[in-house]
Amino acid sequence: PLRFDFSPLIGYRTSMSFAAQPQSGQTNPHIVVNSGPSYGFAFGVRIDEENLVEFHWARQDTKIHADNSSLVPFSQRIVVDQFHGDFTHEYILDEWPRWARPFIKGVVGATYVSGGTNTFTRFSFGLGTGIKLQANRHLGFRIEAAWLPILINPEIKTLVCGGGCVIHLGGQLVSQGEFTMGPVLRF
Repeated sequence: PLRFDFSPLIGYRTSMSFAAQPQSGQTNPHIVVNSGPSYGFAFGVRIDEENLVEFHWARQDTKIHADNSSLVPFSQRIVVDQFHGDFTHEYILDEWPRWARPFIKGVVGATYVSGGTNTFTRFSFGLGTGIKLQANRHLGFRIEAAWLPILINPEIKTLVCGGGCVIHLGGQLVSQGEFTMGPVLRF
């Protein structure tokens, strides 16, 4: 059995928007991360023929701007890097040809946003689905779509300690979608 998968990926990410702290005289300003192309790679180890654990890196070079702001309009270049562990299950279906495998995946990791003074790292996770098309044992192609939320402005709302500690976390969750495709090299 072949144990490793490597996929260089290209894709497209949707925009995302999150609330900013209002300044004097502003009403509900939002920061918008523009949609645009992305690229990256996934490298994984097969646990068995249907299950795969991957390290997945993706980058989007884009711009942010403010909506509903009374301040001077701005647009700034940022880079969004995501470092995720992907846990994938591929289905081998009797009704489908052996070379076509639909899959689902769960994603967990971190998102690093850099650009100007707005540099931060936040927890991110996600869910995805797609299909892998195997031309032969070593070469294939994958197409997938994923929902990738990021926890922005995390905060501890409650911390109670006694015989143990109870922590209630809060924050703002923003979502971004990504559509990717690329070759699959198995070895």
